[in-house]
Amino acid sequence: MHKKTPGLWKIKLGLGIVGNIELLKMKMKSGNAQKAQEKTLRKFLTKSKDTVYGKEHHFEEILKAKTADELFKKYQENVPINQYTDFEPYIERHKNGEENVLFSGKPIIYLTTSGTTSKPKWIPLTQEYYDEVYKKLNQLWFATALKFRPKACDGKNLSIVGKALEGYAPDGTPYGSVSGLSHKGIPKFMKPIYSAPYELFHITDYKARYYAIMRMAIEQNITWIVSVNPSTLIEMQNNLNEFWDDYVNDVENGTISDKFLIDDYIREALLKGIQPNPERAEELRQLKLKHGTVLPKHYWPNLQIISVWMCGNTNVYLNKVKDSFPENTLFQEFAYFSSECRSGNVLNPPDKDTTLFCHKLYFEFIKAEDNELPNPRIYQAHELEVGERYFFIFTNPSGLYRYNMNDIIECTGKYNDFPKIQFIQKGNGIISLTGEKLSERQFIDAIHEAEKEIGVSLKFFVGFADLEASLYHFYYEFPETVENKIETGQKITQIVDEKMKEFNKEYFDKRGTNRLKNPITHILQEESFETFKARCIDLGYRDGQFKLNLLMQDEKRHAMFKELIATHGEFTTP
Repeated sequence: MHKKTPGLWKIKLGLGIVGNIELLKMKMKSGNAQKAQEKTLRKFLTKSKDTVYGKEHHFEEILKAKTADELFKKYQENVPINQYTDFEPYIERHKNGEENVLFSGKPIIYLTTSGTTSKPKWIPLTQEYYDEVYKKLNQLWFATALKFRPKACDGKNLSIVGKALEGYAPDGTPYGSVSGLSHKGIPKFMKPIYSAPYELFHITDYKARYYAIMRMAIEQNITWIVSVNPSTLIEMQNNLNEFWDDYVNDVENGTISDKFLIDDYIREALLKGIQPNPERAEELRQLKLKHGTVLPKHYWPNLQIISVWMCGNTNVYLNKVKDSFPENTLFQEFAYFSSECRSGNVLNPPDKDTTLFCHKLYFEFIKAEDNELPNPRIYQAHELEVGERYFFIFTNPSGLYRYNMNDIIECTGKYNDFPKIQFIQKGNGIISLTGEKLSERQFIDAIHEAEKEIGVSLKFFVGFADLEASLYHFYYEFPETVENKIETGQKITQIVDEKMKEFNKEYFDKRGTNRLKNPITHILQEESFETFKARCIDLGYRDGQFKLNLLMQDEKRHAMFKELIATHGEFTTP
């Protein structure tokens, strides 16, 4: 029998009250998106008008606008649409201790995530952003989930988070993950509902971390799983399958197997929360005898909610494991968000629509088909049309102004006057099979590094993402002078793989946990690019407008390159 969480009614009451207060505030402001957006933008610009960036981009002049339309127009005229590299010099100044550069004061933490080059992004997070957006949206998120699954907190919450602290900027400001920061900052009254202490997420070895996560959770009554990326669910089950006997023995004896590399202080923190449990160990043995392969629906039959990304590519991974969970489990879309932008919440968890919080952040949009135009029309939140797809641009209180996420979203409806959206895919030049956000630039740079190391210049190369197999295919065309093309291609792929791990933190993580499999090498026929281009023109592409990204997720184009594989160049893995 599982013990009930002490003080459960207080936890539910507290979450319900604070969450519903935020919901009420949003309802009151959602009747007029344009007004909410004007107020939000004015607030951001007023607070930052005396910063370096604010002065350079005439925030004080913009604020003289008399109407919402005039404010939006002046903002567009004075502030360009930006990418991370546009803010990087300002962020470097903050990192070295300078205040009032992008925003007033300094950040409380930097969130590190993949950049489009070999360096990671350092996303500043201000106290205002954390308090007014992250904290309050989390409160609303909890309350919304409990509305649909009131028993979600009756057992334990299994949350997969990053490290809150990974290191320090030159001025001593910490950097790490916001999920870890939020988990570390859980109020004391809520800690009893979590399956493991925060120290667990400091385990650096991936296999050991997954083992510890499941070791703590397997003997508990898990009723809520929070894992942003659904591929994590696959890895958790794979770990359980591999080390089943170790799990059962550890549960029986109240131990954590010594075969896994876990620092002493973490192991000590974990052991404080467990004790010998022979009754649960016997339950697990009986499940194995009965089912053969033991799945979450067997060992967590009371599971109520899985909070996870379900839009874009992630749905493929979710579909692989969905039937492994109890039939009545609610899969809750985690909402469209990133390290840069916590955009809103899913207010009706059976749906996948994120309601944009226009009273918290400022949003702009470009229609997907207009993105390549020199001066595309900018749409405001209240102008979005249901069924249309757009590139997503935002301004937040952490110094990111008119930041282009290079994400394509679709407007799926309205909450009063606030738009509801779903993430569709990354835009041009960036691929994300399982959260790695691998850029074309990183792939190209890795190829050039490999060419230098091998001493061969490729005539042509291209990469394709394979969603079903969760891996990348690399195609190479060699000069005629290269004799052993297959062996050389494999060497290049090995180097490219290692370089991309260096360039991209998320790629490194996903390869380390086997969520991304080994890339596959293919050798192309001679004149492959020319043949491919000719076929495209035959299909109606204009010669003068023909473009080819060198890293793609495009099944039609991928199929065309599969036909160009040399007869001696079979699918090979490094």
